[in-house]
Amino acid sequence: MTAMEGLPRDLRAFHNEVEGHLLAAAAREEARTAAVRFTAGLDWLPEAQRAEVERQFAAEHLALARASWQRTARRGEELRGEYEALYRRLRARLLAGLLLGVALVTATDLVVRASV
Repeated sequence: MTAMEGLPRDLRAFHNEVEGHLLAAAAREEARTAAVRFTAGLDWLPEAQRAEVERQFAAEHLALARASWQRTARRGEELRGEYEALYRRLRARLLAGLLLGVALVTATDLVVRASV
């Protein structure tokens, strides 16, 4: 059981939204840090150009992170669909096996009772 399972739906949505904002803020900070680290070796660039390179680097870093998150989310949805379908098939097979077992036990009981 996860911490989210006990929460009402609207509180879960609020929690997910806050978590999303925190992840986005962390990604922006990571992009800025990477951009500063990248431009630190470009001391020959004038300050204005270095700032522009940092801005473009950070924007590209964020775009790559967003694309990665979207691919991950799509794959998660695909896997969820696959696992749900597998679970439904497994549940149907289990139910069929259970019904077959009950039918065999019932038939055996009838045969034994009829022979006695």
